[in-house]
Amino acid sequence: MKELSKLLDFRPDIKVVDATLRDGGLVNDFFFTDEFVKNLYNANLRAGVDYMEFGYRADKEMFDVEKFGPCKFCDDDYLRSIVGENNTDLKIAIMADVGRCNYKNDIHDRSESPVDLVRVATYLHQIPTAVDMIEDAKSKGYEVSCNIMAISTAQESDLKVALDILGKSPVDVFYIVDSFGSLYPEQIARIAAVYGEAAEKYGKKLGIHAHDNQKLAFANTIEAVGDGVDWLDATYSSMGRGAGNCAMELLLGFLKNPKYNVYPVLQFIEKHINKLREDGVVWGYDLQYLMTGLLNQHPRTAIQFTKDERKDYAEFYKEIIAQD
Repeated sequence: MKELSKLLDFRPDIKVVDATLRDGGLVNDFFFTDEFVKNLYNANLRAGVDYMEFGYRADKEMFDVEKFGPCKFCDDDYLRSIVGENNTDLKIAIMADVGRCNYKNDIHDRSESPVDLVRVATYLHQIPTAVDMIEDAKSKGYEVSCNIMAISTAQESDLKVALDILGKSPVDVFYIVDSFGSLYPEQIARIAAVYGEAAEKYGKKLGIHAHDNQKLAFANTIEAVGDGVDWLDATYSSMGRGAGNCAMELLLGFLKNPKYNVYPVLQFIEKHINKLREDGVVWGYDLQYLMTGLLNQHPRTAIQFTKDERKDYAEFYKEIIAQD
């Protein structure tokens, strides 16, 4: 049983990471207005958020720049147009996806960029490339985290091997990522223990990125807090791919550190997030995402179900259970 003090007190090591633009960008192809992005940046500043992830550093030869907004690519020039030199306590993050970015050329030296943190996203079979990306980013002067995706489909023995390889790299943070929103708090506790062994052995920090397919993103995140996980991802009004993520307003309301202030988050949601919904941008829990979460499947079929505006949930369940 966890000590009650871990939930009533605050840990100064906690870091809150806003992933609204990056994960949320997956539901509108990253077409955010500059006003939206600047206001989100200011809301994070006022709320005391530690890191703001602006999006991906995607390869422009692989992805058509005409089909995506600027947060798909997060050029340094674009970032400066929003944050200037960012002379604030809020740190700037980008995500580099293994196989989807030209990290050797497109991630410049830290001295030439407003970015502070590079978040490397990888699947287990891509770990060697992830290590090369971590070493590259670290050599250029960045903080670096590593998100191992889809761990709910992984064998624990494979995870331990991957963590051992990553532990020997210069990465700063290991991330627990519930990509399919299929994990329960009890499983998070077990996974956090596995990650924690490697983190202690190699002197790393732990993070969590949760999805809300079973409405457990917040529960799993606060479970992880009690298990010693310090880096916590959240998005405003849960905005993110499919069912979305842990809600920033829930997380800041839970954390007891007086540096965090939920009020600017509520203001931003009222003015900007609600407008996105009114304009037809769709995300959040629904039955189709519950089903893929229950079956531990990637939500791509549920996302298509949503785009097609289907409501035949029982038929959809029959379709996806046949694929399981």
